Amino acid sequence: MTHQFHPSTLREYDIRGIVGDTLSEDDARAIGRGFGTRVAAAGGRRVAVGYDGRLSSPGMARAIVAGLNDVGIDALEIGLGPTPMLYYAEMTQGTDGGIQITGSHNPANYNGFKMVLGHRPFFGDDIQDIGRMAGAGAWRAAPAGYVAANEQRAVMDDYVDRLLEGFGAKSPGGEYRIGWDAGNGAAGPVVDRLVARLPGEHFTLYTEVDGSFPNHHPDPTDEANLADLKRLVADRKLDFGVAFDGDGDRIGAIDGKGRVIWGDQLLAIYAEMVLKDVPGATIIADVKASQALFDRVAELGGTPLMWKTGHSLIKQKMLETDSPLAGEMSGHVFFKHGYYGYDDALYAAIQLIAAAQAAGRSVTELRGAMPDMVNTPEMRFQVDESRKFAVVEEVLDRLQADGASVDRTDGARVDTPDGWWLLRASNTQDVLVARAEAKDAAGLERLMAQIDAQLARSGIARGPQAGH
Repeated sequence: MTHQFHPSTLREYDIRGIVGDTLSEDDARAIGRGFGTRVAAAGGRRVAVGYDGRLSSPGMARAIVAGLNDVGIDALEIGLGPTPMLYYAEMTQGTDGGIQITGSHNPANYNGFKMVLGHRPFFGDDIQDIGRMAGAGAWRAAPAGYVAANEQRAVMDDYVDRLLEGFGAKSPGGEYRIGWDAGNGAAGPVVDRLVARLPGEHFTLYTEVDGSFPNHHPDPTDEANLADLKRLVADRKLDFGVAFDGDGDRIGAIDGKGRVIWGDQLLAIYAEMVLKDVPGATIIADVKASQALFDRVAELGGTPLMWKTGHSLIKQKMLETDSPLAGEMSGHVFFKHGYYGYDDALYAAIQLIAAAQAAGRSVTELRGAMPDMVNTPEMRFQVDESRKFAVVEEVLDRLQADGASVDRTDGARVDTPDGWWLLRASNTQDVLVARAEAKDAAGLERLMAQIDAQLARSGIARGPQAGH
């Protein structure tokens, strides 16, 4: 027996597709078999399985469990919850790996699978290996006489206990008035439990899980999706607000004035707190982060490290460098200091309160103290899959020939007297990603002109924005 996946679904960091079109429960069963085969090869016997609030997720979870059982691997079924709750279960419940069924921040008709094996990210060639096994039918056979011993276990209350562990111990007091927007995603039930136990006043939006996302799209990195939270913070005169994506592994935030606190700015706030405890530590951010962040980490006595975009790649680099804290512009924040090192937006929200307490300043004051940089959002535009990496290589070759100051960590990040610009190929879609940051608007225009000139020399125009 063999199985063929749609080629668009096997991505760098996860498996994801459109339900009923490029992704089916048959795919899920094949993923369960492949992942289970890898678990068994590593000497494991049991895998944690969780799922988000999408309408297709319960069926996909049943198919994953069936696939695991097909190859003699038991499932610990933790039910509906955010992706970091699945990571927590994999870390603490005596399992050998974990699979979360989630479409993350994609539209409601998408779904997908995020995996972790032996407390480490499962990505890149690991995911391609799932495809190779399926194509060859090279799954293990369940041992003779195997009878599945699946277990259902509620872990949400334990997870919430862990999120709150140690909160307020360093700097008790400082009660805040906070808005929380769960976007009808899987983080909602956890938010409800958290706000019942946190000091201060809390006002919540859309904590009821609804896989059709009736109020707004669950992607807090798009400022348009923060409109309701901004209104709540303004109307109630709150100190700040936090928002979550569909599976609770990415955070968005606004201060009391309604200003967005972007991922790199959040990391600067967290870094101040963490570096007090771990002086000189390496703090990692992706290549899209502001130069202001790297400068701030250095100013605080830390060691800034620019790394490749992608939550799995960041987690791997944290392991290599023993970094206590890392983050991405996309709102993934990774705390190893005091936590497990995976991306957990709910933990990040708690730590934002803790960071303000530790600094003795409000979140609005912390945001207001940051330098004003003039920058673009992340610009994503369609380009043929066969050309996207080639274009970046062509640009790098020309820049090198011109003697430009270029960081090649992930694409081309070019330093100029005006600031910097970035061009990289997405690992997950047929798009190029560009960003630029300058000290003033005129400088930003010059940087954008450089990007456009390089694209033109490769026969490409920066087209309409592509979705995530």
